[in-house]
Amino acid sequence: MSLDPPTYLASLQSNTRQRPIPWDGAVRAGTLTEEQYSKIRAVDKAKKPEQRKEIVSGDLDGYRLLFVGGSGKSSVLETAGKHVDVVQYILVLLGDFLEGVPSLAKAIFKTQDPYRHYLPLLNSTNAEDSIPLLTAHALTTLMSLSRDESQATLQALPLIFTYLSGLAKSNDASLQDIAVQEYSSLLFGQVSRKQFWNQRSETVEPLVKILQTAVGIANSDSSASLWSGTATTRSTGFEGALGGGVGLQLLYHALLVIWQMSFESEDIGDELNDEYDIVLLYTHLLRLSPKEKTTRLILSTLYNLLEKNQKSLLPTAVLARLPALLDNISGRHLSDPDLLEDLSGLKEMLEEYTKTKTTFDEYVAEVQAGHLRWSPPHRNTIFWAENARKILDFENGEIPRKLAEIMRQPWDNDKQVLAIACNDVACLVKEVPEKRYQLERVGLKTRIMELMQSDDENVRWESLRALGGWLKYSFEQQ
Repeated sequence: MSLDPPTYLASLQSNTRQRPIPWDGAVRAGTLTEEQYSKIRAVDKAKKPEQRKEIVSGDLDGYRLLFVGGSGKSSVLETAGKHVDVVQYILVLLGDFLEGVPSLAKAIFKTQDPYRHYLPLLNSTNAEDSIPLLTAHALTTLMSLSRDESQATLQALPLIFTYLSGLAKSNDASLQDIAVQEYSSLLFGQVSRKQFWNQRSETVEPLVKILQTAVGIANSDSSASLWSGTATTRSTGFEGALGGGVGLQLLYHALLVIWQMSFESEDIGDELNDEYDIVLLYTHLLRLSPKEKTTRLILSTLYNLLEKNQKSLLPTAVLARLPALLDNISGRHLSDPDLLEDLSGLKEMLEEYTKTKTTFDEYVAEVQAGHLRWSPPHRNTIFWAENARKILDFENGEIPRKLAEIMRQPWDNDKQVLAIACNDVACLVKEVPEKRYQLERVGLKTRIMELMQSDDENVRWESLRALGGWLKYSFEQQ
């Protein structure tokens, strides 16, 4: 998948190519050998790209030895040492050669560990040092073009992901975009995608933060903001930015990386949603998507996630009101055939699910999603009369445990969650009083007593009502 290089990186490479280097003096000083210089001089003299390509293609082994060494010969990085201008030039030259002569990427792996002299260059305490960035780009190009999955690559990949994650966490959008584009180049196969997921606190999390910022969420309790609908996104047109100042190019590239990861949905889909509320986040993004190309990536990602995790994620999609949104999108003038296919597939999947969904299923899905809202079941006395015992018995008491987990959180940005949970506990106590011990065992009674001191009036009222029911049945038994 080819992407145009980010402007900042392209400018850095261009400046490095044009910077004059006294090669004769470097040879005399032992910074590089005559043989290495002859290789560099041969391509420098060739003014046309076709000529340079022909020179490198005709001597793949020679240029392999120049860049990574082998057969008893040192690479130019070994001999150049700390000569910054030479190192920068070599890194840009390697990237250029790999892109111009892709067969060089495969040839380089004849050397057992081609990364040995490059990986240390990723470490720099100087924020102005361009060498780590040029190194990361050269190695990313090498990996993506060779599609190599050797042991050397598997050991190098985590270090490159870690370096790029630093760029992705930056406040500089140009550095973020470089990181996201390099990620996309690296996620060409299952092995690299697995490693990317294993490092998700470094790799996936910053991308999710970019997407959360795009829908207007910048606070720590992103889940509460998403579920309560308090995201404050606005679009300022294709050349502008979405909420939080996320440029549309960065948004597209971040969506592209998550889409690539969605091909591993069978293995990571549930965790991706549990940890990042990805279905709800993508529903918000879909509602606000400014262009057909971003809509295509969002729909395709949702389809991959839901299709491989129907039992766990379809209920969440319904809670997020995705079906109604898909109906709305169907009314737009859309032309992309892949987009239309995914849209149709999603609608069919959700329609099939909602045909058999009961109110009980809806309630269980809401609790499992970890964020309560005043949906119809909570205030419906008939629902509780028919389902309270079933709720307590479901999956060996999973729902009371999940309610306790929800209630342990402070919900500073959405106190109604606590009020709703207290309401549900009150309903369970009322309908199945003889199973109060089950609720007490997971800590619900203790937490309800604590919430009677809440500074939120609704939470205090609902917790008082729940405890009142508890005490009523306790007295009746005496």
